[in-house]
Amino acid sequence: MTRNKEQSSPTIVFLGGGRITSAILAGLKVAGSKQRVVVHDHNKDKLKRLHRQYGVKVEPHLEKAVAQGGLLVTAVRPDSVPSLFQDVKAILTLQSGQETMSSRLAISLAAGIPLSQLREMLGPHALWARAMPSPVCRTRNGLTALAFERRFLPPRRDQVVDFFRQIGTVLQLSERKFDAFTVTFSSSHGYHALAALADAGRQIGLDEKTALTAASHALADGINSWRQQKIPLDELLQEAATPGGTAAATMAAMDRSGYREAVQRGLYAGVARARSIARR
Repeated sequence: MTRNKEQSSPTIVFLGGGRITSAILAGLKVAGSKQRVVVHDHNKDKLKRLHRQYGVKVEPHLEKAVAQGGLLVTAVRPDSVPSLFQDVKAILTLQSGQETMSSRLAISLAAGIPLSQLREMLGPHALWARAMPSPVCRTRNGLTALAFERRFLPPRRDQVVDFFRQIGTVLQLSERKFDAFTVTFSSSHGYHALAALADAGRQIGLDEKTALTAASHALADGINSWRQQKIPLDELLQEAATPGGTAAATMAAMDRSGYREAVQRGLYAGVARARSIARR
């Protein structure tokens, strides 16, 4: 960020100091961000840890935290959002005489809760965006999806995009694609695949360290090579799996065992879970 941009950036207030907040703060620290950040949480020990690790300002009192925020980030579990918003709505109603109703920007990190419900729960006090950042953002290798309500005009969208670009790549999506993206981009897929592949390697005779080294190369280094070279994926699959060779036999057996179908069923289950949250 340039100096002028840092000075004009709004104060970011995180309502919730859990894992994703910690990951974002770690990424901002690596980025050397100068943006002012405040974290609110009822757990004072958690706030002390975040202050100690990342040097951010912490505020245990919700009303004082909300008053500081040019941009409010809801970072609690989906089932905690309604009760949080009851308190926030009361605070913003009292503060609304001091600022225009459309001046507050708000971002929800809660999976499954659509923009329409966010507006309904908080009323007319904010312009809403949904964001889904990957925990990998702690190393600035994150990927964040953003969906904005229509009233959220480009100049203010840029403030949100610029914030998340500090910790990785940003994609703007229509909200109808949001749940599908959320269950597809999760870093859990990589960790899950790494654990399964390393475990299979141990089963066929490798020690734990060698199995993890081999499995992490197969996943991380192979995919990173694809990203850097931009070679079509079909070509790389053909290159890696010579007909009649061991890789071809391995992939064919995995597909016969339902590998692709299992991945699809997993994604469908994730989308169904997100939609069930919205129906609550």
